[in-house]
Amino acid sequence: MARHSTLRATGVVSIFGAAGPALDEIGLSAWIAQAEPGETLVYHRGFLAVDTFGSASPLSPERRSSLRRTADAALRAAEQDLVHLVQARIGPDQFAYIAVARRKPRQAGASLSVRLLEAA
Repeated sequence: MARHSTLRATGVVSIFGAAGPALDEIGLSAWIAQAEPGETLVYHRGFLAVDTFGSASPLSPERRSSLRRTADAALRAAEQDLVHLVQARIGPDQFAYIAVARRKPRQAGASLSVRLLEAA
């Protein structure tokens, strides 16, 4: 039995428009810093494994490199318990990669920016 979920536009933030520049790691970090718990951000649409590696990617080498850095930053943020990472299928070989903001940690002394830098 297949398990399906529906990605709804409500509650999903897109920092840049479809025709605008792609989200980069700085934009992702800025969103994480100001996001309220439960807010969501689609940080990539496509097939991340294909889009970031190899000659099968339709992206330029610079864009692939930027996407890899953004995906790595999302993973570091998840490891720091700042976001949950999920994906939703939006079509054949097409996925929305989504960061869901978590409650900010209440650790004394370490600011959010310091935690993100330490994770790098």
